[in-house]
Amino acid sequence: MSETAVIIETIVKAVVVLSVVAGMGAFATWIERKVLAFMQRRLGPMHVGPYGVLQLAADGIKLFTKEDIIPQNALKPIFVLAPIVAATSAFVAMAAIPYFPEFTVFGYTVHPIVSDINVALLYVMGVASVGIYGPLLAGMSSANKWSLLGAARAVVQILSFEVVSGLSVLAPIMMIGSLSLIDINDFQSGGVTNWLLWKQPLAFLLFAIAGFAETNRSPFDTIEFEAEIVSGFATEYSGMRWGLFFVGEYANMITIAVLVSIIFMGGYNPIWFIPGAIVMLLKVSFWIFLFLWVRAAWPHVRPDQLMWVCWKVLMPLALVNILITGIVLV
Repeated sequence: MSETAVIIETIVKAVVVLSVVAGMGAFATWIERKVLAFMQRRLGPMHVGPYGVLQLAADGIKLFTKEDIIPQNALKPIFVLAPIVAATSAFVAMAAIPYFPEFTVFGYTVHPIVSDINVALLYVMGVASVGIYGPLLAGMSSANKWSLLGAARAVVQILSFEVVSGLSVLAPIMMIGSLSLIDINDFQSGGVTNWLLWKQPLAFLLFAIAGFAETNRSPFDTIEFEAEIVSGFATEYSGMRWGLFFVGEYANMITIAVLVSIIFMGGYNPIWFIPGAIVMLLKVSFWIFLFLWVRAAWPHVRPDQLMWVCWKVLMPLALVNILITGIVLV
């Protein structure tokens, strides 16, 4: 394949991933409202379109047309940059994720991954962690003490649970001997019994909990704590700048759902007669639903409780798991 063709293919893949994930993120907001309403015996959105499905369009129009306010004493360039950093880091992290098995269209083999690199897992986690600068810059540039305190709380939470998520995947990496997500997926080929979920249950549990915390989902939603009067680091934001933070949040939810599916649940390997692409969609859908289910069922935790669990329970467990895995492999 010529260099020009590779560049064109990469651009097309990037545009498709960006468009599809952004659309899924927007659709997830409607799904979340309907699922929460069902669990709480409400109707949810019903007035805009059939079953409220056009509520997405109404919310989008509202965000794009709402007045964009920048506080007088805010540091304008950084204030404007912060939501862009949050959303961009979430989407750029998806470049090294394989979503489906390769397939052929009109004799042309398509690899559903923007960039296949041999350190994909390290890349995804590294780029996603850059998103921590979004809340940090937002709070520091807002000239508002509540935004600054919210930013500090967000940075502490995200940074702490990145340690847990990083340590939790070390044990599976030790078993597989590769950081490539395709290699991790292929390692689990052969059926449900070969999933790493059964060989590394503690690592799976730790990574899942860290995923909830890093994406600001209940019961760990202390980054932008909806029960408070203020809105954490995003207190001063309005319109589409506010929307970018939460587009990034939903994009990160999809990334975590895909990563858990690939690392621990067999990825896009087919199950019985079900094709790999359908299997992957079902797994990701299950995890998105689990995010919503937990929000409806679990109460919030206090920030001090969250940090206590992170540093005194989850991180020691991750270290013990690495030690046991090393001993078993040796």
